[in-house]
Amino acid sequence: MAATNRELILVAATQLFMESGYDRTTMARVAGRAGVSTATLFKQFPTKAELFEATVLAAGRSPGPEPGDIPAGGLCDGLVALGGAYAELLARPHMVALMRTVIAESPKFPELRERTFDFGTLPVLEALGRYLRDAHTAGTADIVDPDLVSTQFLGMIASAIFWPRFMHGTWSITEDEQSRVVEEAARTIAARFATP
Repeated sequence: MAATNRELILVAATQLFMESGYDRTTMARVAGRAGVSTATLFKQFPTKAELFEATVLAAGRSPGPEPGDIPAGGLCDGLVALGGAYAELLARPHMVALMRTVIAESPKFPELRERTFDFGTLPVLEALGRYLRDAHTAGTADIVDPDLVSTQFLGMIASAIFWPRFMHGTWSITEDEQSRVVEEAARTIAARFATP
């Protein structure tokens, strides 16, 4: 029951934050739309900032690739699989709207600035970090700083797939173009870090 209530709350909160923004979304409105009591809402999310953070993270939560789903070939093949999962996450319909809300609202509300949006806990990002560390340990890549390499790899993908859509509402990219972006980013990282 608690898991069902949590899901109902997150769906309602996501809708309201995107419709009304952070400031005009009240906890009472979220509870009403979710069909739960305010006591149930506050038990799950003691503050509006925590609820907002949870909606952003829920929008990006999906099962990350399992180790067995990542090709066992060279570094590039694994990066293509992981980069594809990340690109799929960025292409979700609500990601742009939620990120716009985060950027627009956080300067006005200290409680949002104080919350840590730990996107590193998203399954696909955890899987990427684990993959890079394992490649370094196995000697198939020379990656001393997997966090930096993750940022570089994901940045190449986001700059071509997410940020143009964020800035220009009418911009779009085909699946083939998206695949090419991921493959080029993977080849770039493999060229720099894969061991002979």
